Amino acid sequence: MGKGDGKKIAFLTLGCKLNYAETSTYERGFVQAGLEVVPWSHKADVYLVNTCSVTATSDAKSRNLVRKVLRVNPLAIVVVTGCSAQLRRSDYESIPGVARVFGCNEKSLVVSETLAILEGRRQMVLSPNRRYATPPTASGGPLPLMVPRVATDLETTPSGAGIILPAHKDPRVAIDSNCVFSAWSSGERTRSFLKVQDGCNNYCAYCTVPYARGESRNVPVAECVANAKKAAALGVKEIVLTGVNTGDFGRTTGETFLQLLQALNEVDGIERYRISSIEPNLLTEEIIDWIASGTKFQPHFHIPLQTGTDEMLRAMGRKYDTALFASRIDYIRRAMEAPGKPLVFFGIDVMCGLPGETDELFARTCEFLSGRIRPAFIHVFPYSRRPGTPAASMPGQVPEAVKKERVAALEAICERLHSEFVEANRGVHERVLFESTDRSGWMEGYTGNYIRVRRPWDAELCGKLIDVTI
Repeated sequence: MGKGDGKKIAFLTLGCKLNYAETSTYERGFVQAGLEVVPWSHKADVYLVNTCSVTATSDAKSRNLVRKVLRVNPLAIVVVTGCSAQLRRSDYESIPGVARVFGCNEKSLVVSETLAILEGRRQMVLSPNRRYATPPTASGGPLPLMVPRVATDLETTPSGAGIILPAHKDPRVAIDSNCVFSAWSSGERTRSFLKVQDGCNNYCAYCTVPYARGESRNVPVAECVANAKKAAALGVKEIVLTGVNTGDFGRTTGETFLQLLQALNEVDGIERYRISSIEPNLLTEEIIDWIASGTKFQPHFHIPLQTGTDEMLRAMGRKYDTALFASRIDYIRRAMEAPGKPLVFFGIDVMCGLPGETDELFARTCEFLSGRIRPAFIHVFPYSRRPGTPAASMPGQVPEAVKKERVAALEAICERLHSEFVEANRGVHERVLFESTDRSGWMEGYTGNYIRVRRPWDAELCGKLIDVTI
């Protein structure tokens, strides 16, 4: 496909930073092929929908987005990828107008196969239930392009509602453990999300992510560094490391997470790094000591807790207890905080309404957060019952109304703790990386410890680190 052929493509992405990094990588491929990126409402020729399946609501939103773009342009080529596409492939294949569904193993084919459809090297064949992309055959008849899902040893639970989970908890049945799609985002001038790892081996009782993304595997250190250099060449100053279980880096290459951090720290042009999320049991004292020694990695950690009682942590299959979690927070504070220096920003994931979570257990979680850990931010999730997961059939399912009340209680704790964190940093000298978005005459940016700062718009400050007093 040549430049300037006038074809337009739109991208819609749901879910995590990992999805956004992958969508941005697809986008670069399509732009290089000559397509023009437009908003989804502009009647594009091609729509790519990158789906999420972290909750039942995410699944529903993903399917609704597909139907919405088909209403905008019923003749468009619509391709679907992401976690919901992996777990509920048949749901998307059955939507009239969907040209191609790409599962986890097929992410490297997204650009080439979609271009083949657009260029006419694949014929569009309508059927009563779906539209297939098909290559011409010697006899003139079409052959389905849809790559069949591996059928060996797969099962659908009676309550699965279309979710396909591998038997015996073995994600390799459905997803190639050697297949890892390297990705990084380039849509923002100041910050890039760099994918370093994919998949998870934990199989927490409530979670479908291992089934959607497969077992833990990683991008080699050298390739991560090469991608970071590409981002730096575009003027990016800050990189956020992303993955499903980021701290589990190295399972497929024999490298360590610390080796990755040390190699990235040497990339010229990148001035700041953040780790998007890391399990507390994988955030070792060696890693903390190295970060605290004077590196480009910021005093900002996002650590999933999920629930603040040992009883619930065991029931959910988490790999740590509250004592270990608290000890990691304490160790980081001792290593990185000092009078007159910025306090460390801790973002904590908490899920409320897990099966078996009584009022007393929830109260203990709240006390652990507000009295013991005191994070700067709590990312609150209500538990979403995922058919086929162990938690879906556990006793003590919590009513939705109770979940809603608990979400509100946690959000109130978060608001108070965040305000106290900002106030505790008043008068501290920090550096802000200002973003390039003009917000009605104002510009915004983050300090190293993730406090958002606002000032009147000044184009000269875009993408620059500026000294401030909080």
